[in-house]
Amino acid sequence: MDKQVHTQVIGVASGKGGAGKTTVSINLAVALAQRGHKVMLLDADLGMANAQIALGAHAPFNIGHVMRGEKTLDEVIVTTAQGVRLVPGASGLRDIAALDTVQIASMVHAFDSLREPVDYLVVDVAAGIAPAVLEFMAACQRRFVVVCDQPASIADAYGLIKVMTTEQGLDEIYLIPNMVADAQQGKQLYRRMNDVCNRFLGVSIRYAHAIESDEMVLQALRKYQSVLEFAPGCAASRDFRLLAEEIDQLPPIDQASGRIQFFMERMLHPGH
Repeated sequence: MDKQVHTQVIGVASGKGGAGKTTVSINLAVALAQRGHKVMLLDADLGMANAQIALGAHAPFNIGHVMRGEKTLDEVIVTTAQGVRLVPGASGLRDIAALDTVQIASMVHAFDSLREPVDYLVVDVAAGIAPAVLEFMAACQRRFVVVCDQPASIADAYGLIKVMTTEQGLDEIYLIPNMVADAQQGKQLYRRMNDVCNRFLGVSIRYAHAIESDEMVLQALRKYQSVLEFAPGCAASRDFRLLAEEIDQLPPIDQASGRIQFFMERMLHPGH
């Protein structure tokens, strides 16, 4: 058997709602799939599960059925028109903040049972700093924080980064400035955030790639499509492709952190 390629697990979060976190998750997953990767998207924003709507997918079952023991993970996964393997969230299920550590651990462990090859797992996590959000982010290898150039979004993103670094000891944190005027504004926003993190937290965050503000994103959502399908030539599509390319060039993280992680079995027993 070929050597098992370790799945790279990316958590996408934001300090507050409205930063475009789900839009980033969906279009990043599609952009990685367009680069020829096997991509899985977990909609872990359980109170507001809308990835399946945004991708125009029909999902009869969802992660809630897995958590209640009614379905296996395999049975709830659907393949979207974009070629992404989607684990649908459970809209209207209790607020994600109400999930306890044991429930989250069982959801994360459920991925160990999957036999199919996955190059990237993108985890769309709820906004905010609820304990469940932090548990999901800790179970990922890299953490992407989506932020807009607005005081409230910046303050909340900083709050999330502070909790992840000082309380959880997490690293591999990247910033995705979203809905910016241009790449230069995105870089400036990153530098400002990184300066504050350096000064007050003693940590550096990394720059992923900025996404330019683009009305095509909203039009694509209204059509239940990713912007990459709806308007492949637009600025946002270009930026999502560049973001996927940047992520592709990051060195794979192959070691387990000692915490509960997605696809832990694959890390501990590669090739099985």
